[in-house]
Amino acid sequence: MPKMKVEHIVEEMVQPILDRQHCELVDIEYKKEGSNWYLRIYIDKAGGVTIDDCQAVSEQISVLLDERDPIPHSYFLEVSSPGLDRILKKESDFERFSGYKVDVSLYKAKEGRKKYTGELIGWKEDQLLIRDKNKVLSFKREEIAAVRLAIDF
Repeated sequence: MPKMKVEHIVEEMVQPILDRQHCELVDIEYKKEGSNWYLRIYIDKAGGVTIDDCQAVSEQISVLLDERDPIPHSYFLEVSSPGLDRILKKESDFERFSGYKVDVSLYKAKEGRKKYTGELIGWKEDQLLIRDKNKVLSFKREEIAAVRLAIDF
């Protein structure tokens, strides 16, 4: 089964559980690492998720996945928070985190670089805009490998 199809099927299945738990679906990853497959579901909620939230959601999702069996082989289910370096994917993510510092990774180098850091401005005409010092940089959607919240130590 194609990876994107599994992620889409699982998203539709788990959304009612997340709604009942007052959690937001941040991302779903379905990937093979070594000889094992992993289904990772990242959740968040106002004030942040706790280990108890992750456990409660994981138990409910596990029962549902066992009942409906959308994945034809064995895999490990992981439910966790998106972490400090949360990936931004949805339009609502870019609105919510406008003004935050982000790291942008590109598929191919642009102006000799594949990684940029700056203040998230948002999307305009299908381009991501960030401010790096006093310069506004723009990236087309197809150029972007990932956008994550930046972590300052």
